Amino acid sequence: MIGSLGLEPPDAELQAEAAIVRSAAYLFAPLDKRAFGTAIGFVSAIGVFAATAIAAAVAPDNSPLRLLAAYFAGYSVSVAGAFIGAGWAFATGFVAGWFVAFVRNLVLATSLFILRRRVELADSRDFLDHI
Repeated sequence: MIGSLGLEPPDAELQAEAAIVRSAAYLFAPLDKRAFGTAIGFVSAIGVFAATAIAAAVAPDNSPLRLLAAYFAGYSVSVAGAFIGAGWAFATGFVAGWFVAFVRNLVLATSLFILRRRVELADSRDFLDHI
């Protein structure tokens, strides 16, 4: 009956507030740079390997993937080039993923720092009025 009136017992309100706090903790948690870099590197390596293997099977001489040789030393549109390209793609993806996680963590930490300082300043703005 109480729930139908929109009134919740205090325990339910506390549980709801605790759930919100837990959700916010996940939202503002920093990314693990090494794990994010590894994930991006792995996906990049799989993508380059698959694209090179398919291109090597279909039309190795006419593939635009041969342009990757300008960036990845030893790369060619062949089976061996697929493994070399996968290694380079993993390294490049790892560095890019690590950097993205680093920048995201830095921006988030800076934003939270500024937000906390603003709240503290707003709370202490009228402290002389209470003396």
